[in-house]
Amino acid sequence: MSSTPRPRRGRRPGRAALVCAALAAVACAAGCAAERTPPRAAPPSGQAPSAAGGARAAERPFTLAASGDVLPHASVIQQAAADAGGTGYDFRPMLAGVAPVVSRADLAICHMETVYGANGDYSGYPSFKSPPEIAEALAATGYDSCSTASNHTLDDGAPGIARTLDALDRAGVAHAGSARTEREAGRPAWLSAGGAKVAQLAYTYGTNDIPLPEDRPWSVALIDEQRIVDDARAARRAGADVVVVSLHWGTEWQNAVDEQQLSLGRALTAAATDGRPDIDLLLGTHAHVPQAYEKVGGTWVVYGMGDQIAGAMINYEGVQDPRGNQGSIARFTFSPPAKPGARWEVTRAEYVPQWMDTAAGRVVNLSDVIAKGSARPEHHTALAAVTSAVLGRGAAEDGLVMGR
Repeated sequence: MSSTPRPRRGRRPGRAALVCAALAAVACAAGCAAERTPPRAAPPSGQAPSAAGGARAAERPFTLAASGDVLPHASVIQQAAADAGGTGYDFRPMLAGVAPVVSRADLAICHMETVYGANGDYSGYPSFKSPPEIAEALAATGYDSCSTASNHTLDDGAPGIARTLDALDRAGVAHAGSARTEREAGRPAWLSAGGAKVAQLAYTYGTNDIPLPEDRPWSVALIDEQRIVDDARAARRAGADVVVVSLHWGTEWQNAVDEQQLSLGRALTAAATDGRPDIDLLLGTHAHVPQAYEKVGGTWVVYGMGDQIAGAMINYEGVQDPRGNQGSIARFTFSPPAKPGARWEVTRAEYVPQWMDTAAGRVVNLSDVIAKGSARPEHHTALAAVTSAVLGRGAAEDGLVMGR
């Protein structure tokens, strides 16, 4: 994030009727998978997953959940220290409120915006170095992979990247978007669920004007339309049934989707090989406020999921802005192709509104607390704001519903 004041662009108007309908339906929103099947590691050979070393595994629908920026400010680090009881850092209680949503998904993807420090050398804004214990919390919550390409990926240079990816590896969380070696930079995160081989790619618009290391220009994947398409096609050739692209993009503090997001989203969703789209899902982060979901040319684009973990956020006008602690978890059900060579289709699209309660240091599943009758006024306010942003480009007309 940035704290340098600059003009804030206008917010796209919400669709009042759709918002009201979504809020009315929250008490009966369901949509959670009944049971989560642990993802399998994809075969390193690049071949399609198989059962008993022979025929392809039986295909079935699977759910994929994704969430926004994990951005540990100093106050968040302090809360994790308190939750650990004075020894180390424990981020698990912070995420406990959304753990049921994450853990029930067959695949779950987070966005790890910051790099990790070591030996107590931790810091928040403006140059982040987070405790590596957060990787353990992400794994315990149920995340299978995280995008790691952001404007803060080079906050501590190559050592910061190495510490981060090492910690995620130890925790068993896959990652895409930053790399320790040139070979690693050329690989997506490989996941598997429902008999499908899933490739996750990740890119960022920039690195806060920190130049890429001359000897490691591949350390962070930068957004480039042709590169993204080429990488997606390479993943498909390597056997990916579903290609997911995570993008750190957009304009901070702007709920409305900007022109770069719109144009790049259109281009990426239009890319196809032999009539089959090269990319099956776009997941956006960075704006720090919730943004719209939209189905573009048959492919779902989540322009911005907002922040999942963050301290009290200060906007460009220098005031605390509650939108910086609002966000959503995107959840999509992919069903097997109707015929050989066709794509895996999204047959259900959901958003789960969430809010970071900075006073308590906890992430709140808004639809859940409201359905249980335990919501406070600030929960209703946050829910209305998230819903307005998420539905702001007509996603409800394409079947997007609120989940729990």
